[in-house]
This record gives sequence, C-alpha cells and structure tokens, in this order.
Amino acid sequence: MDKRFFAALVLAVGVALSGLFIYMGIHQIAYHDRAVTVKGLSTRDVQADYVVWPLEFSVSGNDLVALHQQVLDVNQTVRAFFLEKGFTVEEITAGNSSVEDAWNYNYEHLPANRYTIRASVIITTSNVNLVLQNQGCQSELLAKGVILNSYNWNTKYEYNGLNDLKPEMIEEATKNARAVAQKFADDAQCSLGSIRNASQGQFSIEADDYQPWIKHIRVVTTVDYYLK
Repeated sequence: MDKRFFAALVLAVGVALSGLFIYMGIHQIAYHDRAVTVKGLSTRDVQADYVVWPLEFSVSGNDLVALHQQVLDVNQTVRAFFLEKGFTVEEITAGNSSVEDAWNYNYEHLPANRYTIRASVIITTSNVNLVLQNQGCQSELLAKGVILNSYNWNTKYEYNGLNDLKPEMIEEATKNARAVAQKFADDAQCSLGSIRNASQGQFSIEADDYQPWIKHIRVVTTVDYYLK
C-alpha cells in the first residue's frame, strides 16, 4: 500500500473520529442542559397523640393561710373529679401558683379582698380522646364549688409521630413529582430521564383552626429531571 495513501487514510479516520467525539460531546452537553424542575406534595391529617390541659382557678381573701388551704382543697376536689373520669394519678399534677396583693397598687380605694392566689391543676396525657370527652366539665365542677378560669384554647395538643410518617410521605411526594414531570415530558414529546437533582422541603405541622387536636402535616419535594 502506498505510504501516502495510508497516511491519508489514517488522517481521514482521525478526522471522522474527532467529529464523532465532538458530536457526542455536544449532544451530551445538550442533553444535560435539557431538564425540568417539578414539585411533589404529600399531606396527612392526623390526631394529636399528646395533650397538656391546664385547669386554672383563683381564690381571694385577706388571710393568706386560709387561702392556701382553699387552694389545697380545690386541688383535691379537681384531682378526685378527674380520677373518677378515668385519668390516672400520674396524669394529674399541681401547677405553679402566684399571689397578688391588690393593696400594693390601690392606695385610695382598697378592695375588700387583699390577696388573690392563682393556681392550676395540669393534666398531661396521651389519652387525647378522654380529654376531648371532658372539656365541657366546667359546669360539673361548678356544682362542686369550683370555678375554673381556663378555656379550651389554653389546651396544647402535640403530635410526636412525625418520624414514623416521614419515609412514606417523602416517597409519595417524590412519586407525585415524577408524575408531573412525566406529564410535562409527554406534552413536550420527549422522554423523561434520570434525576439530576432533588431536595426535600421542610415538614410543617399546623393545627386545624376549629379542631386544634387535628394536625395538618405537609412536605414538598423539589426534583430536577433530565429530558431526552
């Protein structure tokens, strides 16, 4: 074979391969530049699994010793009442108390009752349904001589099972994101590729406006998919 012909053949092959590599590189770059960003949502409505229920009351008079005994008596009455309702001894505790001396800031017209002691009994329990069943008990306690100053909005409902829900909610949000991306790819008449990038949003827990023991949980994932 003529040496000049062989050299020309080698040069031609080299040019062809170079062109092929350049084409593949440009195609790969173009492929990586074609992507779609979508979001996937997952939500759950769950009932709170823990509740803190403060039951506040107050007593007034001029004898601090007698008032202290009244606080003890009310505590005992409230405790016995809720034990009958089905709560346990461990779930019922005495809260903090404070004393207010009305004569400290009333110099001209002293009120008849100088001292007011504000105290509370606090129920902390995972038996949320039992709390819900007894939130209208003020009238029953009133018949026993106890006036509660608390309202239901003071009750704090918590949900502690988020870690158990996270895996399935993230999976659901990711599936929803892929479904949106697939629809976009179909409309664009192209194929959906692999994930280029993904990020998990923050989990949020919000109480229902009218039923605070119901918690609305949501998470949003953001996923970038390649388009072919």
